[in-house]
Amino acid sequence: MIARAVRYLDERVGTSPAIKKALRYVFPDHWSFLLGEIALYAFVVLVGTGVFLTFWYEPSTAHVTYHGQYEPLQGLSMSKAYESVVDISFAVPAGLLIRQTHHWAADVFVVAIVLHLVRVFFTGAFRKPRDVNYYVGVTMLALAVLEGYLGYSMVDDLLSGMGLAIGYSVAMSLPVVGGPLAFLLWGGEYPGASSFLTRLLVVHVLIIPVALGLLIAVHLATIVRQHHSQFPGPGRTERNTVGTPLWPGYALRSIGLLLAVASVLVLLGGLIQINPIWEWGPYATFQSTNGAQPDWYLGWLIGALRLMPPWELHFGDVTLIPATFWGGALFPLAVFAFLYSWPALERRLTGDRRRHDLLERPRDNPVRTAVGAAFATWVFVAFVAGSTDRVFVQLGIAYTGQVWFWRVFGWIAPFAIFWLVKRVCEELKRTEAHPLRGWSGAIAELGRGGDSAGYTAVEQSRESPGSRVGRRGDPPPPPGA
Repeated sequence: MIARAVRYLDERVGTSPAIKKALRYVFPDHWSFLLGEIALYAFVVLVGTGVFLTFWYEPSTAHVTYHGQYEPLQGLSMSKAYESVVDISFAVPAGLLIRQTHHWAADVFVVAIVLHLVRVFFTGAFRKPRDVNYYVGVTMLALAVLEGYLGYSMVDDLLSGMGLAIGYSVAMSLPVVGGPLAFLLWGGEYPGASSFLTRLLVVHVLIIPVALGLLIAVHLATIVRQHHSQFPGPGRTERNTVGTPLWPGYALRSIGLLLAVASVLVLLGGLIQINPIWEWGPYATFQSTNGAQPDWYLGWLIGALRLMPPWELHFGDVTLIPATFWGGALFPLAVFAFLYSWPALERRLTGDRRRHDLLERPRDNPVRTAVGAAFATWVFVAFVAGSTDRVFVQLGIAYTGQVWFWRVFGWIAPFAIFWLVKRVCEELKRTEAHPLRGWSGAIAELGRGGDSAGYTAVEQSRESPGSRVGRRGDPPPPPGA
């Protein structure tokens, strides 16, 4: 069937050379390269489940009295938006499964992007000529975090309402433009105009998904144009790519990964509860709940808000910069400013402006690895600090004491981690030791049949059977090669 389709296209539009070249594109064989594919396939699941949910979601703040299937909410006043999501969960066939799968897919999508960027950073995959693609990836991370925030804010339950209140305060805290910007986005003072949820819906289901889709297309097209980077190894140079061709080896492997990711997300959606909005109840501006926690990818922002001291800048009776600005706006801006500026900063510090197609092991560049580990520690401390209220409720540790501990630890830990990681990398680079790597290899059978069969250990090749070498810039090999 595939051969017939290729012949059909070739006879009409002459696509045979392009198709042959595409099918022989080589993908490096390393598990870390699959992190980006997991993010891609989680995005596919997000789009599919999101389309399903859009048919039943109603973005309206108009109040109704609930008379649905969930008994504890009977007779309660709530918005049509919240009622529609409760009905999706209890009245629409497979609605709760799809809604929870959608939520799990959002979490996996963000974590896969984060892990992919971690791999890119620590292996130097952002160096010339792939720095532009790195910027695309960082932008996708920022959009994914915003998309997740908007997604659970549309539900209009008590948790999402509190999240929107925090977001409004952060927007208002921006110097000079904060007030007009918040009024523009919300359509007035909080909780905003009646059309606010409709605005969220348009941004959540149209603008950001389209932007992410375009960035993914640019990301993939740039990778194909530049070819994949790869780890050093036998036969690997700056001029070639060693790995598995697209067809049939890598395509079948990638399809299997797509099915596995989709299956795991559906299992998570069906077996593990997430965001039970019926427990939070509908949102009202005069209500709040103790111990409310956002999704994990916003935990670092909540932690930063809790850690920053109540500093404010005043000019007479005018507050120029409210306390909310430091943790809610400046901290995330500093995080993404570092991510965007690092490729140029490393080029300036090292003077290395060459093209790089071979990756580095983290130990090969101790300074970069130490800086990345220190930066990750700084953000992780803020993330952990976001759970201080839960620690107080569960363990009884004084909230104020926790905040002061994390404030001090958040500045000490990054410097300690920088020194430790740099020393470890320098030692590993000097000795070429692999303390976490166990013995591995292949077993070869010496004899066949009977009791005389014997076995011996042989060195396992890093290249899988059927792998091939593709040289950058070379024409595709002849058929059958």
